[in-house]
Amino acid sequence: MSETRTGLRGFGWRLGLFVAVSVIAAPAWAQSGTVPEPGSFGELAARLLPAVVNISTSQTVKTEAKAKPKPDAPQFTPGSPFEEFFKDFMERQGHGDDAPEEGPAHKSVSLGSGFVIDTAGLVVTNNHVIDGADEITVILQDDTNIKAELVGRDTKTDLALLRIKTTHALTAVKFGDSDKERVGDWVLAVGNPFGLGGTVTAGIVSARSREINNNDSIYDDFIQTDAPINRGNSGGPLFNMTGEVIGINTAIFSPSGGSIGIGFSIPSTLASNIVGQLNTYGHVRRGWLGAKMETVNDEMAQALGVEKSRGVLIAGLFDKGPAEKAGLQPGDVLINVEGKPVTDARHLERMVADQPIDQPVKMTVWRKHQEKVVEVKIGQLDETEAPKIQTASIAKPEQKGPPPSQIKALGLVLSEATPALREKFQLGESASVVITDVSKGSPASDRDLKPGDVVVEIAQQEAKSPDDILHRIDEAKKAGRKSILLLVDRGGDLRFVALRIDQG
Repeated sequence: MSETRTGLRGFGWRLGLFVAVSVIAAPAWAQSGTVPEPGSFGELAARLLPAVVNISTSQTVKTEAKAKPKPDAPQFTPGSPFEEFFKDFMERQGHGDDAPEEGPAHKSVSLGSGFVIDTAGLVVTNNHVIDGADEITVILQDDTNIKAELVGRDTKTDLALLRIKTTHALTAVKFGDSDKERVGDWVLAVGNPFGLGGTVTAGIVSARSREINNNDSIYDDFIQTDAPINRGNSGGPLFNMTGEVIGINTAIFSPSGGSIGIGFSIPSTLASNIVGQLNTYGHVRRGWLGAKMETVNDEMAQALGVEKSRGVLIAGLFDKGPAEKAGLQPGDVLINVEGKPVTDARHLERMVADQPIDQPVKMTVWRKHQEKVVEVKIGQLDETEAPKIQTASIAKPEQKGPPPSQIKALGLVLSEATPALREKFQLGESASVVITDVSKGSPASDRDLKPGDVVVEIAQQEAKSPDDILHRIDEAKKAGRKSILLLVDRGGDLRFVALRIDQG
């Protein structure tokens, strides 16, 4: 059993029993498009149970090594021949300084749930159910035990795909569309809470797109349900009323370990894509845009001229990445991908990750007060190596610059990057305009700007000198804009900062 965060628990159960279920054919009433109030779930449960399996895993665990207790040694006169003789004797008996005693190895057994998605023998479960297992066994509804092989797994989404080979006729289920499920819709969960065997529980969708602080993952997006699920349900399916799998039960919130009516399931729209990739490649291939992104807030939207806070701002491009090759630029705001609106940076990262590799994708960007469609060929994310981000190209300053310029409207004191300032703040040769002071309580202070930060752009125009910045602020004031956008470089880390313009 695993625990993702305090109170959040995975629910594979050691030495318990696990069952998961799926459906084949939808009942007649489902085809009419109307779902009656459930007087009984009996018919639906009977259809689902044959597709549910138990996942039994075993793992060899070695007892932590302990040093043998060392008997008291007699005291000898230093240099005595008996001293050396006794030392040799103790080492032969295994009581030397480097002679630990290793305890006996034993088998650790745990059980979880899974469900068949293909009669050829494909079984879906949670990764944490099979993690570290030396041997995996799938147990069918009739108690038939079949050795399983691991097809692939994905730690980020906590999903795993198994394959079994058997002459038994298998019942398979299909993934449904979790995006169509509404808060308040009926759902069924099937599993083996605390090893009690196949248990069917009913509830509703309590919430959607629930974040449970799952390691800051882009896949921290769960269906919440009050259908009772407990330890022993991990990997079991969550069904809609047509018998489609719309979630995979993976965590519960519980101070005690038992159900309090707050369970979380991986949405089927996510799971089906991941499972398909595991079946095809044995691992997950995630799409990569090659851009550093920031969610557009209200002040950024005003500075960029975007009608409302929407989309994601490109703050930088990775060298030779898909975004750079497609012609995307720092300062572009990505509004939608293939017609689907972009809400925030994490949402965009998830959208890109789900796109097919090396396939063109149409993206709409907001650039200089107008929309533009850009076609980007999505690359493959290399999760083992971080590519280098581009640094902005800035004109080299003169060796000696004018005195620092104070911009009261932003709370900044700016200077051209002189040799002395380059040495003081360890700036690169490309730096032109550097912040030398920030007024307390000013807009710049509120946005955590600091002395040594380099202003690369202002209002999406290159900043070659403090005068450029003063000029852009005057333009913004005359245009009635309340904020202005800066591109700031701090030690090679580029970010956009929207600053409120003090009209005083």
